[in-house]
Order: sequence, then structure tokens, then C-alpha cells
Amino acid sequence: MAIRKISQMTEADHVLVTAAVADAERHTSGEIVTIVTDLSDHYEDIAMAWASAVAFIALATYATFPDFYIGLINGLSGGWGHEYTTGEYVALLLTAVALKWIGTWFILKWMPLRLALTPKSTKLARVRNRAISLFKVGTEAKTVGRTGVLLYLSMKEHRAEIVTDEAIASKVAPEVWGDAMVALLDQVKAGNPGTGVAAAVRQMGVVLAEHFPKGSENPNEIPDRLIEI
Repeated sequence: MAIRKISQMTEADHVLVTAAVADAERHTSGEIVTIVTDLSDHYEDIAMAWASAVAFIALATYATFPDFYIGLINGLSGGWGHEYTTGEYVALLLTAVALKWIGTWFILKWMPLRLALTPKSTKLARVRNRAISLFKVGTEAKTVGRTGVLLYLSMKEHRAEIVTDEAIASKVAPEVWGDAMVALLDQVKAGNPGTGVAAAVRQMGVVLAEHFPKGSENPNEIPDRLIEI
């Protein structure tokens, strides 16, 4: 699935987040990966579902009040009445329903509206699935001690996720990351996503340092840079 790269993150944001990751990892054997994306899913199935719902309602309305709509058609044609055959009426009905479906589909190509009509639970699930997918590709089992952790921010859904490797998940409950998520989302809402990611990384570093302190031999196994996709 192709996702358009965002423009909210500046070069200064990249520098800020990279420095925050490097600083956090100085005190822990954990490896922090940060990924920011514009959108986790295009929700085309949601647009299709709404278009189909509108078309079905239109079909039911046309079938319930045929005389009213036939009168409208005759009025548009200059008031000349026409006795429609069953085939002609079915053709008119299907054409009108198809136009409703296509019209709704095109309206919902405007992503803000599509997102507004997408259930919150669906957005949460899609963002989570995207985060897990990216974690499996770029973070999971990429460290000797299985101590990788992904901070994932999806801008348009206003959602973030923290996904951890096996060793971290066994010691750190998901709710422990609450301070990091609050620090992130507060700054994102204020229009400072880079500052938010850096703040979250610092909070994550505190947690990781407590449970996975820096060892005598601990190479930097994953690059510290902020990733935009």
C-alpha cells in the first residue's frame, strides 16, 4: 500500500529526534525506532461501504415513491408525460442508483471526510496493524537481546502506537508507556510533532533504563534516525 510522505517533520525535527534517541540509548540496552507517517490506511473499503449504503437508501426510496420521481423526470423534460415500460423504469432506477454510488464515492475521495466517517475503532485497528507490520519488518528480532521498541505516529488519524520486542514485552506492561504517549500526543496536538516524538523517546528511555540498563558491551544495532514513510 503506497502512503504519501508527510511534510510536517522538518530537518530540525529529524535532528531533535535523532539526538533524543541517541541520548536515551546511552543509558539502556534497548533500541528505539521512531517512525512517522501521514496516513496508515486509505480506508477505501469504508468509502465503498458508505457509497453502497447511500445507493441502497436511494434504491429503496425510488422504489417506495415511484410516482414522485417519475413526476420529477417528466418535469425536467418539459412536462411531457411518458408511460414508462417496466424495462425503461428499471433502467432509470439502476442509472439513478449508479449515479448515487459514483457521486458518493467521488465525494469521499476527500480524505478528511472519509476519515471523519471512519469509525474510531477501525482507525485504531488499522494504525495498530500498520505499526505491528512495520515493527516486524524493521525492529523485531533485530537486536541480540530482543530489546527493540518502535514508536509509531500516524498523523492524519491522530494515533500513535508503541510496539515492543519479546524481552521488553515480558517485563514492561503496555500501560507503563502512558507517560510517553501523553508527552507525544500533547505536543502533536499543539502542532509540534518533532518535539512530541523527542519527548516520548525521553520517557521511553527512562522506562528502558530501569528494566534494561546499559551493559558493558552493547553496540548500536539499529540506526537512531527518525524515519518518515
